[in-house]
Amino acid sequence: MFSPQCVRISSGTWRQNRNTVTPSPKRWWIIALIAIVTVINYVDRTSLAVMWPAISQDVALTKENYATIVSAFMIFYGIGQAVSGRIFDQVGTRVGFTLSVAVWSIACIGHGFIRGLSGLLAMRGLLGFSEAGNWPGATKAVAEWFPKHERALAQGIFNAGASLGAVVSAPLIAVLFALFGWRATFVVVGALGFIWIIPWWLGARVQTAAEARPSSAPTADEGAALTWRQILGYRQAWGVFTARFFLDPIWWLFVNWLPILLAERFGFDVKSIGLFAWVPYLGAVIGSLGGGWVSGHWIRAGWSVDRARKRAILIGAGLALPGFAVAAWAATPVVAVLAMALVLCGFQVMINNIQTLPSDFFSGKSVGSASGIGGMSAVLGVLVFSTWLVPYLSKISYVPVFILGASLVPCGLLAVFLLCREIKPVHPPQK
Repeated sequence: MFSPQCVRISSGTWRQNRNTVTPSPKRWWIIALIAIVTVINYVDRTSLAVMWPAISQDVALTKENYATIVSAFMIFYGIGQAVSGRIFDQVGTRVGFTLSVAVWSIACIGHGFIRGLSGLLAMRGLLGFSEAGNWPGATKAVAEWFPKHERALAQGIFNAGASLGAVVSAPLIAVLFALFGWRATFVVVGALGFIWIIPWWLGARVQTAAEARPSSAPTADEGAALTWRQILGYRQAWGVFTARFFLDPIWWLFVNWLPILLAERFGFDVKSIGLFAWVPYLGAVIGSLGGGWVSGHWIRAGWSVDRARKRAILIGAGLALPGFAVAAWAATPVVAVLAMALVLCGFQVMINNIQTLPSDFFSGKSVGSASGIGGMSAVLGVLVFSTWLVPYLSKISYVPVFILGASLVPCGLLAVFLLCREIKPVHPPQK
């Protein structure tokens, strides 16, 4: 337990009384590094989709094989969400991120040495399991280092890393592919994670800020982390899990299928995909930063956390729904990708504030676990809606795929408004 008067760390001092906390300025360095590694995370995971036309020809794989590969990634990604969330709560963000990034970098490099479907499935599963740690780890770091009114913005900064990674990955991978071929491209992008580990290990060496978590008041029991069973006993937790089950598949519709959609619907090759596939994610960057900033702005202006988060989520839904409608019937690739940019902008406004909810409800010692379970719930939704249904719906056309995506938005809203109810710290379990 920490002293409420003063916690001294090597980079400075946190001074706290009952009413005020001075957050460490180092928090912006921490979230910047997490945003950078999130870019690397998305470059690594989207490499397969961008280069799939060439890989499938060289290794003799089919669209059905691709769906199987995506399923393997997502299954292990879901398991990794829950497991890594618990690990981050136990070992901290410094060690947790180092382990996660090292393993997923090895897995990405391993893609360049596969000879068939079985090897690709193995590397994809390892990549999914290890990359999953990025999200509960980032959410835990936000809870440790940022006050409530800054958390959605911090969440938005690292989510912008995911969007920026998707923006830069298609053209970057297309260039690397043209220069070196697909096998060497996996090795090059996989090596980026090992380079990132160096500044992270040096810059995040002070972790006692977790003991002086800049929250406005204690939430659940600060003496010990809640177990998975205890977390599942809260209605608010089920609201987060259900919302993510419905909403996260929207993002993965684009991550997993956008390059293939452009190839099948508009006849694009790898070069053309590189020219167009980044546009929707530019909208996601805007939504990540804007959605995080606006709810924090309202909280600083005196709004309750509940009102600010829910208003932002509604705005995001209002952007995503018309975007789906336009994308479904777009006649040209330019109109299609611009409409998809609107969808992903709205999605990021919603998901930034929803991903912040575990830190609004629970203490810092339980945020990683709660976020990890939420991530696993999200993966289940992705498997059902984005991975298993899309191959069948797309045989008709991509219109039913976009209609499916639009239908998920009101389902996610109902989960937040009916199950979470008022967004405020939960009471600790009875002992």
